Order: sequence, then structure tokens, then C-alpha cells
Amino acid sequence: MYLGPPTLWHLCTRGLLAGLYYSIVMPRKRSAQERAKRPIRVAVVDNDPLRLVGFRTLLESENDFVLQGCTPSSIFATHGYDVVLIGSRTGSAMYEVMAGLKSLDPSVRIIATGNLGNEEMALRALQAGAKGYLEESASAEDFKQAIRTVHGGSVWASPQLLSKFIERVTFVPRPPVAEQPLAFTEREREVLQLLVAGHSNREIGGALGIEERTVKMHVASLMRKAGVTNRVALSVHALTHSLLGVGWSD
Repeated sequence: MYLGPPTLWHLCTRGLLAGLYYSIVMPRKRSAQERAKRPIRVAVVDNDPLRLVGFRTLLESENDFVLQGCTPSSIFATHGYDVVLIGSRTGSAMYEVMAGLKSLDPSVRIIATGNLGNEEMALRALQAGAKGYLEESASAEDFKQAIRTVHGGSVWASPQLLSKFIERVTFVPRPPVAEQPLAFTEREREVLQLLVAGHSNREIGGALGIEERTVKMHVASLMRKAGVTNRVALSVHALTHSLLGVGWSD
């Protein structure tokens, strides 16, 4: 159906929409394309410089990755990486480094590597905040896929390992039959309600008007009273044992 020639209003509107498209939509598309084309920057944390050489041989053949070597201490002065790759050869420092990186940036993406069959180490790494776990004997393709997956915001671990990890963090030991009924202070109960609702320590402190370190003290007291060792288990225990309705203590 012919509606006649376009009016000045139609021409101006069309020009405005075109301007918005090229000033807003197109830059976003270019930015996404640039991110997709940019190599993933990987910080390899290890005391042995030969490990970095080995990983470069393993990963840099496709120009999809750029590696930077760091020691367990120098990683904290390193910036601009996308993924951190840290292995069990750093010893117990591995967990300290992971905890330090998570405290500086909770969104940091860490992949831990370990020896064949060391399931306990793998579970501890996931509990410490690793987004992925690989055995050091894994193939080059597995390493590449793991880095891409974790860089994309997902988790890389075997289904068996993830299943055991979930069992561990949600496990609540059965209390002794003769155990005294739990009693929470009014403040502990308020903290518990917000924790179960999924709020962070900082958010809980802001809602209650108290400092974050005070919230941590209350959470530690709640875990001790409930007989659990982490926040996830505390939330599960509170819901399955109706702890939100327990009495107050002085």
C-alpha cells in the first residue's frame, strides 16, 4: 500500500535511529568481536621457570593464549590476566595464594592442577575457590578447553569430582542425641536469616548497621553452634533443621 513520499518527520526519525544504531549498537558489537579475537591472558604460578616453558609449548601454538610466568609472591603484583593457572608443585602455598587472590578479587578465575588421583587436593582446591581442576597429565586439548571454559564463566571439573564437592560442602554431621538445644542471640538470628537469603557479609553488615568483621564473628559463632564448617553447610543446616525458629539467648 503506497503511503506517499516520506515526510520531514519520517526522515528525521530515520536519521536519528540510524545514528543511535551506529553510535551504540555497532560499538558494542565491535567490542564483543574484539574480546572474542583477543588472546586469553593466562598467569602461570609456579616456582619452576621450566613449567612456564612447558605450558607455552603446550598452549601458545594456536595464538589463542598469552602466558605470563609468576611466582606465588609476584602474582599479587601482576595485573591484566584473565585466568590464573596454579599447580600443586607450589605446595601448601597454593591454597594461600588462592585465598589471597580471592580476597583481592572475588571474581578471579583460577584453575588448579594436581597429581593423578589426588582427589583430596582437588576438593580442597575447589573449596578454596578454584573454578577448574585438571590433572597435570591432562592433554593439551583438555588444558585449552578448560581455560576457555573457565574464562567464559563456567566451571571445569569431572562430574564425579563435582558430585563429591557438593556432598562435602553440604554435609552436616548428625548431632549427638544428648546435645543441648541450640540457642542464638537476637543478632545471630538476624545474621542467619540474611545469610540463608544469600547475602554476603558486606550486605549483611550494611543491612544491620554493623561492620563486616562483626558479621564474620557472628557467622563463625553460628557455624560453631551448628557444628558445620562453611557457609553453604550452615545455610543447608538452617533450612533442614528449622534453625531460623530457635529460641534466643541472652
